[in-house]
Amino acid sequence: MQHSSLENGRWFKFTLNEQMGNIGTEVGRIIRARKQNDQVAMNNALERSLELFDLTISDDRRKHQLKEIIRAREVLVDSLATKTAYHSDLASIDKYFMHFAIAARLNR
Repeated sequence: MQHSSLENGRWFKFTLNEQMGNIGTEVGRIIRARKQNDQVAMNNALERSLELFDLTISDDRRKHQLKEIIRAREVLVDSLATKTAYHSDLASIDKYFMHFAIAARLNR
């Protein structure tokens, strides 16, 4: 677990916009690492993003948004693997998460 401090409860104090915005930060790191052809950094960012997804999915407050959160996780993995299920790309995923980051910032 790379986000052990978040697992201890801090993550569950964040709003959905903050949680998804933080996942988006890791997606941005995946994109940068891919452009630099840095497989290690890309894998680390992917692992962190999946950890944050899992924490968000385990957040009891998210039971009404689970379908979208789980689908976003699937789309991210698909964009890095086969691209067959959703025909997704990292640029559109990054844009999706940016909306959450902007909303989180506006609601502070």
